[in-house]
Amino acid sequence: MKTSFLLFCIVIFIFNGLAQNVSKNVNINKENQDMKFNQLTPEEAAVILHKHTERPFTGKYTSFSEAGTYNCKQCNTPLYNSTDKFKSDCGWPSFDDEIKGAVKRIPDIDGMRTEIVCSKCGAHLGHIFLGEGFTKKDTRHCVNSISLIFVPASAKMNLTDTAVVAGGSFWGVEYYMMKAPGVISTEVGYTGGHGSKPSYEEVCSHKTGYAEAVRIVFDPKKTTYENVVKLFFEIHDPTQVNRQGPDKGDQYRSAVFYMDEDQKNTTEKLVNVLKSKGYNIATQITPATKFWKAEEYHQQYYAKENGTPYCHVYEKRF
Repeated sequence: MKTSFLLFCIVIFIFNGLAQNVSKNVNINKENQDMKFNQLTPEEAAVILHKHTERPFTGKYTSFSEAGTYNCKQCNTPLYNSTDKFKSDCGWPSFDDEIKGAVKRIPDIDGMRTEIVCSKCGAHLGHIFLGEGFTKKDTRHCVNSISLIFVPASAKMNLTDTAVVAGGSFWGVEYYMMKAPGVISTEVGYTGGHGSKPSYEEVCSHKTGYAEAVRIVFDPKKTTYENVVKLFFEIHDPTQVNRQGPDKGDQYRSAVFYMDEDQKNTTEKLVNVLKSKGYNIATQITPATKFWKAEEYHQQYYAKENGTPYCHVYEKRF
């Protein structure tokens, strides 16, 4: 059985092509720079961006068994726990479960298999197979080692964390967020819509679905995601639908764009607290998608103009 299975894996490998033969002249990191993802080597880009497959039994994590978490090589999002890794002798790391919400399944272009990608950044991980009987979960995530980066149980990978929120004009939201304790940087932009590189005029046309949003980078040793979102709910009116004060339109909607299940659960908990206090919350809680940085004149607008928000005011709610 193992021999035939190995032959199948090798055929799939040949079908995908050798990763190291991909042209190194391609500008593989442009998208990464736009999204502020990790820089990729040509070999990593061949697999992660161009969906090739590394050679069987060559990956660093194939026979690896330390305790910890396997994160996405491109965006550092935790994907798999070491407790879900098992030996399959297929030539690639195998997992019978993923961290909830971290991995997305999509039909492969070959029309036969199911591809798995990082839910946050879309990085190609490998393929998923069912019904093989390796474990009780009867599931095998066949993952390229090169798509992963291992974080030991005793270590923390990220020195910073990120929150993305929308609550009316991004000028006002950023005004308060950039002053919050523990916040390292803020950036205004557009997210939650469709189309590439939207301009302010396009977003205001109500044809793109984008929201004016703020990306907040903070130090988790000095504050928490919960504190950031609490402040968000206290600097705008989360009961208003597609507006904030005099500003009307879907780009001014109230929304939290969560990066993972922990952020989602934290936001839902805070919404429930507000609802218990009688607030009719209209805030949308949706998965984070690509964040497009807004034009430079929008960045830290009130600091440049020495002004204050016209429709955002702090109101303690927690």
